[in-house]
Amino acid sequence: MLTKPLADAIRTAEQIITSAPHVSGERDLAEGYDYLAGSIRGALQMAWAYERDHPYFVRSTGPYTKMGLDNPDTLYFHAWLRDDAEYVVTGVRGSTADLSFQILDGDYSPVDVPGSLAAFDDRELEIGADGSYTLRLAPAPKAAMLVVREVFSDWSTERPGTLRIARADRVGSAPPPVTLDRVTKRYGVAGKILISRLRTFLAFAERFYLGLPVNTLTTPRSTPGGLSTQFSSVGHYDLDDSQAMVVTVPASDAPYQGIQLGSMWYVSLDYVNHQTSLTRDQARIDPDGMMRFVISERDPGVANWLERTGHRRGYVQLRWQRLSRPLTAEDGPRVDIIAVDDLAEQLPYFEPISAGEWRARIAARQAATAERMLG
Repeated sequence: MLTKPLADAIRTAEQIITSAPHVSGERDLAEGYDYLAGSIRGALQMAWAYERDHPYFVRSTGPYTKMGLDNPDTLYFHAWLRDDAEYVVTGVRGSTADLSFQILDGDYSPVDVPGSLAAFDDRELEIGADGSYTLRLAPAPKAAMLVVREVFSDWSTERPGTLRIARADRVGSAPPPVTLDRVTKRYGVAGKILISRLRTFLAFAERFYLGLPVNTLTTPRSTPGGLSTQFSSVGHYDLDDSQAMVVTVPASDAPYQGIQLGSMWYVSLDYVNHQTSLTRDQARIDPDGMMRFVISERDPGVANWLERTGHRRGYVQLRWQRLSRPLTAEDGPRVDIIAVDDLAEQLPYFEPISAGEWRARIAARQAATAERMLG
């Protein structure tokens, strides 16, 4: 049967989900199977987009194909490359906070983070008055994938640009017609991608997060496997319903600064219908220039509440992008564990918001996400 390699991989993937070390109940399993469905979709998409002679950009992640603690503020695109070919990327710059490019020498694996052959943002491009630009990628040893990130700070006002890639010597030509042999190989590739995807990011979280002391965050550091212009601070939390983790961090002058929560599956929590992430533009900044984020299950009644959505355990990540200087400990977060009932007394500048204001914040997220994901 032609689809057998993928069917076998799905059975193996189900075993990976059900045997994951953090699974302790029905909700963990339900979220795991939901994650599996998105991973199957993502693996099929990556396998069918494995076209290096007539490449095109595909969405690497989205609300229903999550992986790798995906940033809710980012549209991710990727295209496959040959290391002996020249490619031309054309586009029109949108109004987002950041647009960056990264050439990788491979894909993530359970033991390796792919090498970054080049990483830069649109400040290195010549952009016309109409926002148009052209980027030429010369042949480069080991070049395997081009990743593009378009990052939003203000979901409601910023707009994405356009993006296209072509192999320089194949413009105007067409790929060969589909064959049974080619489709058979792609089903096999999809199965391999699926298994690697699941194993890789569970191992990635174990390697870079779970070894840290719980309810702490690291000093800002260059993101492993990420951009040279991006720093991050990471950690994992374990809170009961009476506790809040208060993250205090200076509002940076970097064009993009954000914080998000993730589940133990190492994917973002529901950022469409819940406030599980915030950027500097979305957050309330206190008069002392600090942002104080409250991570809790119970509603603390403040604008900067990050909803746990029933996840007693999870991941926290802060990102700064388009930096012009390395960050120091003074730029990073401080963590305090405070009883939810004591927040009004313990938080300086405590300013409650009404239920109506909160509903308006969620409605704005829903509308902005729907519009952005059509871009």
